[in-house]
Amino acid sequence: MESPHKGRTGLRRLWNACRYSAAGLAAAYRHEDAFRQEALAAAVLIPLALFLPASGVGRALMVASVLLVIIVELLNSAIEAAVDRISLEDHRLAKRAKDIGSAAVLISLINVAAVWTLVLSN
Repeated sequence: MESPHKGRTGLRRLWNACRYSAAGLAAAYRHEDAFRQEALAAAVLIPLALFLPASGVGRALMVASVLLVIIVELLNSAIEAAVDRISLEDHRLAKRAKDIGSAAVLISLINVAAVWTLVLSN
């Protein structure tokens, strides 16, 4: 069965999408410790990237790398919530899904360190 909201178009759809996105960000902030920590880091790192000596492209890469962590954390949190909704019992596939999501977050954090190091070392 398709969502009844899929048929909406135009400004109404855009408005609904913005509301759902805001609700998702609020839920992640309220329920996910890792998201709160990464949001705090982003609140420090993004302004810092704008003031550090780097080219415009370097600054863009630094900001994008931080935003990528937020994006990946949101997706990881969504995976974890969906897995937990299905079942809270220990299952190898549930563990695999959660571990892979966690690995994606780790890789995005390593990416931040690599991008910032490369941009600032030039």
